[in-house]
Amino acid sequence: MILCSGEALIDMLPRETTAGENAFAPHAGGSVFNTAIALGRLGTPVSFFSGLSTDLFGQVLVDALAASGVSAELAHRADRPTTLAFVTLTNGQASYAFYDENTAGRMLSEDELPAVPDDVTAMFFGGISLAVEPCASTYEALCLREAPRRVTMVDPNIRPRFIRDEATYRARIERIVGAADVVKLSDEDLAWLTGNDDTHDGARQLLSKGPAVICVTRGSEGVEGHTPDGIVTVPARKVQVVDTVGAGDTFNAGFLAALHDAGALTKTSVRQLDEDTLEAALTLGVRAAAVTVSRAGANPPRRDEL
Repeated sequence: MILCSGEALIDMLPRETTAGENAFAPHAGGSVFNTAIALGRLGTPVSFFSGLSTDLFGQVLVDALAASGVSAELAHRADRPTTLAFVTLTNGQASYAFYDENTAGRMLSEDELPAVPDDVTAMFFGGISLAVEPCASTYEALCLREAPRRVTMVDPNIRPRFIRDEATYRARIERIVGAADVVKLSDEDLAWLTGNDDTHDGARQLLSKGPAVICVTRGSEGVEGHTPDGIVTVPARKVQVVDTVGAGDTFNAGFLAALHDAGALTKTSVRQLDEDTLEAALTLGVRAAAVTVSRAGANPPRRDEL
């Protein structure tokens, strides 16, 4: 079982009415939520932890998880509103306006952390949930508590304009990276975090802090998997891009699903990945993400679509 811990929200996606008016349509989303959904659709045992509202949109999120085979039993339900993210698209690239004050997800506290079941072998963290308080400290506490015993993957999915205290955020990400086994970043995220535009040098910087694998996604250039032993590169799939919403989240799911399929989600195995296993994980991530970008919104594929 993989436990995904982080934000769930409602993406308000741009649409046009039959009268030609601009409008927004609500869709379940959130970076970590999308990864959980994608894992469930790939047939991987997965559970989701977050602060979920008891309001209308909170039920939309719970129903969406169930429809994709994701357990929400560990989630903390709260009588607070659901986070909303209004999305605008420019040439298929998404930008966001968040409405997150006093929400069920953001106000998650450490005393609301679950006891993680023994059948959870891996954990995934990331997204905006690591950038805002108090939930950022809550997820960090969960990560640092569980990482010594379970394979841990993190995707910071950095949005600089969302970060209010850069020094605090950088320090938190450094601690989490140091505890993680796998770190995934876009090339832009890697440059922001390390100050290095060379992906090879930037990845080596992060490897020196403790992770076993650094995955660097490079859009149409494909993905690089960096380990202390070398680099594995997998090219991107050529598809007609509709938008990029959920692409990185889906890659994360494909990567974890492949390691699960290979029986490699143990602390020992993930730190001794052979080149073939790493390449297979990167490839499934790329294949799954290619389907997601070929259709509107964060709509990850099911296994039979691959």
